Amino acid sequence: MDLSSLATYLSHFTVLEVTIYLLILIPTVYTMVGGAPFVPTQMRQVHRMLDAVPLKKGMKLYDLGSGDGRLVHTASKKYNVEAVGYEYSPLIWLWGKMISPFWRSKAKLKFGNFYRQNLSDADIIVCYLLPGPMKRMRKEIYPRLKKGAIIISHAFHIPELDPLKILPKDKDLKLSPVWIYEKK
Repeated sequence: MDLSSLATYLSHFTVLEVTIYLLILIPTVYTMVGGAPFVPTQMRQVHRMLDAVPLKKGMKLYDLGSGDGRLVHTASKKYNVEAVGYEYSPLIWLWGKMISPFWRSKAKLKFGNFYRQNLSDADIIVCYLLPGPMKRMRKEIYPRLKKGAIIISHAFHIPELDPLKILPKDKDLKLSPVWIYEKK
């Protein structure tokens, strides 16, 4: 497509339409490059991750890049924890909000960049981030966590940290490894 064809194509859109598309597209692309693409975690893996740590009623759990919210809803219902998920892709966040009533949980799905949130009250942090964003999480979020906070990392390890526990990859069930860390 040459520039004149692109200009003709774009002339069919109003400024409002282009603005809406950009408001959806920019955070979505940023999320895929700066966090992780939306890859729903198998429910079997969600239960495996949550069952691996001592969750108790009233604890505060954050899911960094919560996608459709399945993990926070499960944590809220099964363990009665205060579960909050942050999602930065508008379309995925909207999808999660639309299906939230069907979960019948008290979990909250919030639209926003989790790097900019105060997570210092977290008892549990759950993340499924690519290696680059995992390094950033280690540098920006980990230092602000309280002592004893648990981090559950799905599929990717956190650089420079020694895990408390590792749930190995399960080839038969097609489950990725899980690394569990404790803030010292």
